[in-house]
Amino acid sequence: MSTDTVSPDSEVRVQGRSRLSTLLATVLPPIIFGFFIIGFWYAVSYGVLDADRRFLLEPPHKVWQKGFADWDNFSELLDGLKSSARVAILGLSISIVLGMTLAVVMSQAKSIERALFPYMVTLQAIPVLAIVPLIGFWFGFGFKSRVVVAVIISLFPIIVNTLFGLQSAERGIHDLFTLHHASRLTRLRKLTFPNALPAIFAGLRISAGLSVIGAIVGDFFFGQGDIGVGQLLRRYANFLQGEQLLAAVIMSSLMGVVVFLAFGWLQDKVTGKWYEHGGQDV
Repeated sequence: MSTDTVSPDSEVRVQGRSRLSTLLATVLPPIIFGFFIIGFWYAVSYGVLDADRRFLLEPPHKVWQKGFADWDNFSELLDGLKSSARVAILGLSISIVLGMTLAVVMSQAKSIERALFPYMVTLQAIPVLAIVPLIGFWFGFGFKSRVVVAVIISLFPIIVNTLFGLQSAERGIHDLFTLHHASRLTRLRKLTFPNALPAIFAGLRISAGLSVIGAIVGDFFFGQGDIGVGQLLRRYANFLQGEQLLAAVIMSSLMGVVVFLAFGWLQDKVTGKWYEHGGQDV
């Protein structure tokens, strides 16, 4: 006599194996590729570069010894990261408020979008290096100028993605809101803004990384005030300190990855799985 029932212990074991396989499938590929990068790094350091030119790309163990294991160097790098993180967070916050406000305004009328959008594109297309002297003249050569650079670099993706999301709601649902005489505020609050959340978070994740780049670039060119990662990069490059230079690059990249993942986590908490499930059911 056969039965289709499954014991609780068997179900728990199956779920455990499924979670383990999912974890391995997620973790193993980047680990394997990371070992490939380290191996290629060693190959270039010892197989391509001569001993007198090895400062251009010091091997990983020397980067670890000088940049991370040496507390004096590592603490200096941490202080620089804290300074650059403050600039990046403030610049990103301003970009979020300004970018989302402009996107909402442009979404309300095509005439406003046609009037403002070309200037947003122009702002994005201007090379930051070309306006660095102007930013320094207008805002000084310290903290404010770094924040301005972070805002300029990180603003455009928020505007574009938010505007795209606000305009992507289905026309039939808009007609339904019109049928019920919904106001612009009600339509924005209950239809367009919730529908735009996935696109908004996509823009935030892009701009989060760009704000880190902007903070480091601004610190590189505006050398007054607290020492950030940009000033450290310039100093290490000037004194040919290859180990510290690579350590600073690695830590800067990790900071960008952290803020990118933080907004990804926040997106999952805010939107959950409704967007993905909704796309599958269509």
